[in-house]
Amino acid sequence: MQPITYELIKTCKQTGARLGKVHTPHGSFETPIFMPVGTLATVKTMSPEELEEIGAKIILSNTYHLWLRPGEDIIQEAGGLHSFMNWNGSILTDSGGFQVFSLSDLRHIEEEGVHFRNHINGEKLFLSPEKAMHIQNALGSDIMMAFDECPPYPATYEYMKSSVERTSRWAERCLSGHTRPNDQGLFGIVQGGEYEDLRKLSAKDLTSLDFPGYAIGGLSVGEPKDVMNKVLEFTTPLLPINKPRYLMGVGSPDSLIDGAIRGIDMFDCVLPTRIARNGTCMTSMGRLVIRNAKFARDFSPIDENCDCHVCKNYTRAYIRHLIKNNETFGFRLTTYHNLYFLLELMKQVRQAILDDRLGDFRNEFFELYGFNKPDAKNF
Repeated sequence: MQPITYELIKTCKQTGARLGKVHTPHGSFETPIFMPVGTLATVKTMSPEELEEIGAKIILSNTYHLWLRPGEDIIQEAGGLHSFMNWNGSILTDSGGFQVFSLSDLRHIEEEGVHFRNHINGEKLFLSPEKAMHIQNALGSDIMMAFDECPPYPATYEYMKSSVERTSRWAERCLSGHTRPNDQGLFGIVQGGEYEDLRKLSAKDLTSLDFPGYAIGGLSVGEPKDVMNKVLEFTTPLLPINKPRYLMGVGSPDSLIDGAIRGIDMFDCVLPTRIARNGTCMTSMGRLVIRNAKFARDFSPIDENCDCHVCKNYTRAYIRHLIKNNETFGFRLTTYHNLYFLLELMKQVRQAILDDRLGDFRNEFFELYGFNKPDAKNF
């Protein structure tokens, strides 16, 4: 019995999007779903109790950062990541590959793995598929990610082909190095950039290995939105219909809806928490930069159409005052609201799939949010 299973509940007649349920050792959740990011075993400024309060069912933590601080041995000694951070829901850990390739200027890729320098103190480090599995097994996450190469964007066809082939070989090594297959599910990551034949090659290699779920990597790395949507259109159908599909690093409202329409089940991104700490809020009418002077005497909520605790109890003027003075409570309030907004959006997406009207919902949301305007400001 696989520790991670997917149940297809409904396919939207209007768009082909799917409503499903993913079952994990720490509970089940309906999809499409957004996963808040808790890089260092915490979603910045939020308590686990607050995450549960706003309806989060699964969060993401980062293998690379937890390996460096506090160390996987300490977390294992604490009883695993769930116990360490007092989170009873599901946890997904990424492999650390993205951080190795994005944070370290000095790195050397070889077949065995990647040599690089610690971005904090410059110490020489080495990460391989086996090491990434060892760390994630120690962390005890419900869903682990295979260690893959994260190629830059744009990349030449030749480089991407070599990268895809290496990622496939590393995926086999990850399966061999995974020591807890009965209570931790390991997802493969399909790469290939914007090249359709390479995406097909990657998907064929990985699906032959029969992972319990699959991620689409190498998107949301600087490519235009239309390129991302095109890649999803020819990649998602290559993945098994009876397993979850995860689009890595995507969290803007338009991309969540467009990804769901193209068959994606799971999303994650630091976007809602990061922009919250800069005083930017997601609302039903578009983004709102609450630190702007025009809100100094605005005693309305962040979003009149939002039912979150923040919008029920605090005003734009008060939150602006906190943010302008770097008060932690202000960052907590904007973070709470942004995460609630995205989790509520995904709930509405799921309902629209159930009602066979996700295409109509997209048009209505985009019109209200302002995405349809030629000069629309996105995230």
